[in-house]
Amino acid sequence: MKWRSPYLDRRRATGWGLYGTLGIGKGDREASARQHARNYEFFGAPVVLIFTIDRDLETGSWLDYGMFLQNIMIAARACGLHTCPQAALANYPGIVKQHLGINDDKIIVCGMSIGYEDASAAVNRFQPERMAVSEFVTHHEN
Repeated sequence: MKWRSPYLDRRRATGWGLYGTLGIGKGDREASARQHARNYEFFGAPVVLIFTIDRDLETGSWLDYGMFLQNIMIAARACGLHTCPQAALANYPGIVKQHLGINDDKIIVCGMSIGYEDASAAVNRFQPERMAVSEFVTHHEN
C-alpha cells in the first residue's frame, strides 16, 4: 500500500506521538524497531486472536468485518478486558499462515491482543489527535 496525504501525515503524527510518549526520539531507529517488534510479542497479552477473510470476498464484506472486530472490542471492554487490534501481523501473511496452518484462500486481516490494561505503562497514556467531525462529515438539508 502506498500512503498519501492526509493519511500519511496522520499516520506519522500518531507514530511520532506514541514514540515520543515512550521517550523514543526521531531517528532512533534501534529503539523504534524494538517498539515495533513488540507487535509480534503481542505486547505481552495473554490472548491473541488472528483474523482472516476469504480471499474472494469484496468491499462490503470488509465493512462487515470491521464492525465484527469493533463488536469484539466492545464486548471485551464489557468484560473488563482491553484490546489492541494489530495490523502489523498482516505485513507477514506467509509467516502467519505457515505457523498457523492457514490456507492461501484466506487473507490475514489483523491480529488482536486481549488482556488487562497496565494503567502504569507509558504507552497507555498516549491519545492520538482526533479529527473534528466537520473534517469528515458533510451535512445536507432537505
